[in-house]
Amino acid sequence: MRQKENLEEKELVQSGERLDDLQREGLKLIQNPAWFCFGMDAVLLSAFARVKKGQVCLDLGCGNGVIPILLAGRTEGRSFTGLELQDDIAEMAGRSVQYNHLEEKVHIVHGDIKEATSIFEAASFDVITSNPPYLANSHGLISEAGHKALARHEIACTLEDVVANAAKLLRPGGSFFLVHRPFRLAEIIGCMTAHKLEPKRMRLVYPYVDKEPNMVLLEGVRGGNSRMTVERPLIVYESENVYTEEVRRLYYE
Repeated sequence: MRQKENLEEKELVQSGERLDDLQREGLKLIQNPAWFCFGMDAVLLSAFARVKKGQVCLDLGCGNGVIPILLAGRTEGRSFTGLELQDDIAEMAGRSVQYNHLEEKVHIVHGDIKEATSIFEAASFDVITSNPPYLANSHGLISEAGHKALARHEIACTLEDVVANAAKLLRPGGSFFLVHRPFRLAEIIGCMTAHKLEPKRMRLVYPYVDKEPNMVLLEGVRGGNSRMTVERPLIVYESENVYTEEVRRLYYE
């Protein structure tokens, strides 16, 4: 068995890449450190998202495929599609799908979020997730080139592009799950309500109990009624490099 795994790794993991253990169901992910590696936000979004048995899911801007692969391992959804603009990253994500033998459940599509409604049928997904670029072009300095800049800054797509396309691709009553930065919360909620994605759940994420939140998790429902539950804060670290019990539980359960 180990010999077979070594052969698959040799065939699928290319020079400059690494194979990371996702600590769930034996799943692993191919990443290129020179590009952009997934972080805590992707892990927390996959835990925050609610996917019921048999549901069809889409991740907008899937990057290396971590969210569709994690959701395939932790939920009973029927299928998980990731849409990724950059062809080389989409190709790498596809090799992670192959490595984990998830070809029947997880599908990586190379394409632009701004053209998502021409790639997929309208109202064809039960659940849509997204971990989009956090920074508008007016926020921060765009000093990186290529992959990292596209992952961090709204160069190829904006928050509006993500929300508008999610609203069109969700079935009525379908759920949109987003992770973003709290400093854009007012803009996010306004954008979601404008596109009939009614905010229903929100959770702020704090690095430490005595620090300001640095992430916000949101669920919106297409055509939902106006009522939102604000969940209790999620604290990531109890001390330096030591996760809280809840974060460990969210990750491993």
